[in-house]
Amino acid sequence: MKIAVLIPCYNEELTIGKVVDDFKRELPEADIYVYDNNSKDKTGDIAKEHGAIVVKEIRQGKGNVVRSMFRDIDADVYVMIDGDDTYPAEAARMLIQPIIDDEADMVIGDRLSNGTYEKENKIAFHNLGNNLVKGLIGMLFKNEIKDIMTGYRVFNRFFVKTMPVISEGFQIETEMSIHALDKKFRLKEIPIVYRDRPEGSESKLSTFKDGFRVLKMLATLFKDYKPMMFFGICSILSLILGLITGIPVIYEFVASGYIRKLPSAVLAVGFILICIISFASGLILDTIATTNKKDYELYLNKYKEQQGKR
Repeated sequence: MKIAVLIPCYNEELTIGKVVDDFKRELPEADIYVYDNNSKDKTGDIAKEHGAIVVKEIRQGKGNVVRSMFRDIDADVYVMIDGDDTYPAEAARMLIQPIIDDEADMVIGDRLSNGTYEKENKIAFHNLGNNLVKGLIGMLFKNEIKDIMTGYRVFNRFFVKTMPVISEGFQIETEMSIHALDKKFRLKEIPIVYRDRPEGSESKLSTFKDGFRVLKMLATLFKDYKPMMFFGICSILSLILGLITGIPVIYEFVASGYIRKLPSAVLAVGFILICIISFASGLILDTIATTNKKDYELYLNKYKEQQGKR
């Protein structure tokens, strides 16, 4: 069984050597790939010195790196981890085992359940952001995943080679989680111990900029995966606004036979039209999404059949 360790990196010269050494110790049979995403320091050189296979990825962003990794690397088990030395290599065997036993398609290294992330991470609003995204996805997709945005994951070949990566940046973890939930892949979470970055190492994650991108990606995926719910909410909101602005106009017309609040009447009609259009759009796109799901299921079946013949 071929195991590949995937490490996306940008300016991690302080930690990448230790991360590579730790995984060479814990998984000596694995191939360790470091994808250097335009680092301005010696990340690539240090990784190569420590025995990693270094690949340059010129398209900036973690999502772009993951897309290239999934396309380029052939393995049976894929371990994806950040190069900042915040995740324990010692947990790798434990995370890999459900993939080897064919119990899961994706195993998630859960930082949040045991409280180590909240204790160790000192960056403002990161805990709030994690809980917000977890709560929204839990509400929309009816799941109990505890750590949506962890960077420590293990996949089987089936998941990696059928995952359409759309994200370009740090939204990739959210995208993978939602894709796995929507397409009913087998998921398993295993608690891990998280540790903060060593002194001198800086996070590349911008709290507000990347947080906004994650929320934007979440809204886009919500629209794509659950269009009837998305446009249904838009339709209901438009209906409520239409009634709020239109009822006084109707009352006035019934009482006097005149419409003196013409702007309110036009606005109310506009809201009702938006309500109707949103509802119709939801119905049409929901039919398309359902058809796409069926086509994707057939594609997965065909892929498995082809793999079985190899």
